[in-house]
Amino acid sequence: MIVAMASVSILTTAPVATAAGPAPKASLTDIEYDVMCVACHESLAVAESPQADSERSYIRTLIAQGQDKSQIEHALVAQYGPAVLALPPGHGFNLTVYVLPPALVAAGIALLVVTIPRWRRRARAAAGAASSSGPPLDPADARRLDEDLARYG
Repeated sequence: MIVAMASVSILTTAPVATAAGPAPKASLTDIEYDVMCVACHESLAVAESPQADSERSYIRTLIAQGQDKSQIEHALVAQYGPAVLALPPGHGFNLTVYVLPPALVAAGIALLVVTIPRWRRRARAAAGAASSSGPPLDPADARRLDEDLARYG
């Protein structure tokens, strides 16, 4: 009983990590997928050029200094320019990369929502007009049809 109360006491008084706490330590593999080799224009994770090795070395140095991922990415942009980032920054003209595709999908869905009911109404109207607008039956053909229906039905 005393052990249970002590463990509850320890759990309730233990420091709780907050969102404003220190950022987690960056890792090379985590950063490699978000950064490009500026020489061969491939992801740093797959690039095998001397420039890629230089960038990896620079990233390892920044990790050893204790910088987090966003600080390292800012340092890479300062060192190599914005072309080093795999994804463009979300401001200025580059914002269109993030806004335009969802806007086009939404416009396409809206277009389909408007046009599909119109197409269906036109098809129903055309089918109704085709079935009721046939040539009138000859009285002899109408009599023969009635006889056949009576015989088989």
